Amino acid sequence: MSQEKKVVERVSGWLRVFDDGSVDRTWTGPPEVKFMMDPVPPHDDFIDGVAVADATTDAGLKIRIYSPERRDADPKKLPVLVHFHGGGFCLSDADWHMYYTVYTRLSREARAIVVSPYLRQAPEHRLPAACDDGFAALVWLSSVARGGAGHPWLDGAADFGRVFLIGDSSGGNIVHQVAARAGDEDLSPLKLAGAVPIHTDFCRTQRSKSEMEKAETPFLTPEMMDKLFAMALPEGATKEHPITCPMGEAAAPLETLKLPPYLYCMADHDLVRDRELEFYEAMKKAGKEVELLTSHDVGHSFYLNKIAVDCNPKVAEETNKLFQGIIHFINNH
Repeated sequence: MSQEKKVVERVSGWLRVFDDGSVDRTWTGPPEVKFMMDPVPPHDDFIDGVAVADATTDAGLKIRIYSPERRDADPKKLPVLVHFHGGGFCLSDADWHMYYTVYTRLSREARAIVVSPYLRQAPEHRLPAACDDGFAALVWLSSVARGGAGHPWLDGAADFGRVFLIGDSSGGNIVHQVAARAGDEDLSPLKLAGAVPIHTDFCRTQRSKSEMEKAETPFLTPEMMDKLFAMALPEGATKEHPITCPMGEAAAPLETLKLPPYLYCMADHDLVRDRELEFYEAMKKAGKEVELLTSHDVGHSFYLNKIAVDCNPKVAEETNKLFQGIIHFINNH
């Protein structure tokens, strides 16, 4: 008779880890928001002006591609946004509805092709696995730029001289890691034109003032960060690890990194606001080209919450401003 598995760790609503090492990511929170975590299948037809495909690289990395329907005013080749999804390195996938909503809109409004790898997740795959996957997506694009096997939506349509990294929450952490690694590699003819880390999950072992005082959201609580990072970071590592604290003593000095221009996006009600500001100030001190875009009266990853975007005028307004800021940055680089 088989013994029933026991739950050894739980992240409320999001994830359960069992004593045999298996993980259940079935959403158990409020059913009315479950649709945001549901996968959206690819579609070749243009829905609201964007088609979506899934592809797999020769190395086995699955990639989601968003392609906007061509307009007469479009240039022959469109910039490429390489998106890394969030989820504390343990949750979410590139095909979730919350990302589909945001990145179909960004593809359509920014007139850009979006490429989003399906990142490996912890605790089955601890860091730096997700960062390695992010960089592998960039290496694959560089091989496509050189004429290697790619995808019909990229061939002749993608401007590999204007590739941008973009990611939300822990995906913003991956943006920085991939940008730093790319600075030491020859990816030509691909060129990184910019990076857009949004609401990065930067932290330290000691709680910041904003972590203790800012309101929690369904997307982020201090307890969630503690549990997810304990599962995601390498065994024995603390939050001072370079992936979660790139401005800390354990990370390579920012001055030594070859980084593209950054549009660093934060929200003033975000729990991790203080650490975001610490990173921003460290980037400026290191002489890096970094622009700050602050969303007001909203919290962590607010623009991913479709219910709030649709029903709350303030959230909708700040989402519009965020999108316009990102588009302005892309158009100017």
